[in-house]
Amino acid sequence: MPLGPPPIDAKPQDTLALALASDMAAVNVLIRERMASRYAPRIPQVTAHLVEAGGKRLRPLLTLAAARLCGYDGKHHIKLAATVEFIHTATLLHDDVVDESSQRRGRPTANLLWDNKSSVLVGDYLFSRSFQLMVETGSLRVMDILANASATIAEGEVLQLTAAQDLKTDEAIYLQVVRGKTAALFSAATEVGAVIAGVPEDQVRALFEYGDALGIAFQIADDLLDYGGSSAQIGKNTGDDFRERKVTLPVIRAYAAADAEGRAFWQRVIEKGQQQDGDLDHAMALLTKTGALNAARDEAFAWAQKARLALSAVPDHPLRQTLSDLTHYVVSRVS
Repeated sequence: MPLGPPPIDAKPQDTLALALASDMAAVNVLIRERMASRYAPRIPQVTAHLVEAGGKRLRPLLTLAAARLCGYDGKHHIKLAATVEFIHTATLLHDDVVDESSQRRGRPTANLLWDNKSSVLVGDYLFSRSFQLMVETGSLRVMDILANASATIAEGEVLQLTAAQDLKTDEAIYLQVVRGKTAALFSAATEVGAVIAGVPEDQVRALFEYGDALGIAFQIADDLLDYGGSSAQIGKNTGDDFRERKVTLPVIRAYAAADAEGRAFWQRVIEKGQQQDGDLDHAMALLTKTGALNAARDEAFAWAQKARLALSAVPDHPLRQTLSDLTHYVVSRVS
């Protein structure tokens, strides 16, 4: 239950955190317990660097919120929220190795501070821990949902490898990548909260659809912020996606609308990787000129609207309004 009224200008995620403070405290205790290792001190060192780096913990909050919204009063939602956070943290450790990133959440990445081997192996450890936690709930359906999400995440990352640097990547493939790398865990987080509460299938489906649409809106907004957000907003260096030659929705829209000169530019910087000083600024100019940024922004808002509409099928509850407000917030970052 809420500890008190949130500040008038509170962000929805802060309102969620306040309303679920006691549950989240229990999740944090469980996370610290399960990321420990008797024989390999490197594991808690690497894990703590990322887990305690001030992340929003949005995904475990979604699990807790979905369970409470559906009237759940047991304890398994704590384990499921920790499971979701472990899966997320494992994917971040692996992603930073794949992307050769140097910054995450405003801090040096684990692979930079330690090495790639440590990041990969600790990520594997956290995946294993996540499966131990979900087994403890005793729900085969929950295990099926989270196992499928883990496989979808990995599949999405591999698809992104093949789609990156390829300007033939279309919006359908982009959406598959986004559903894999981001939306799969959002939708699993909300769906398992409903499943563990034992609510009717229409409510389970509604919370799945909410998480799916929210995750897509969230990722499109993140991709937009790479072309104009601050490093503080996105937790990495602005322009990283451009430098890594990732074909995201803004680039897909800009390339489709470009003239011959514009297409030649995108082919040089994305497909050939021949990037020079000033190219990021020129890319920004082309994204604006072709209307690609506005088009991608409209798409993010459309998915946020889908998430809000999905909530109409779930019980009336103070948390429902907060989840609805969250859909506005994830895209307001690019408004």
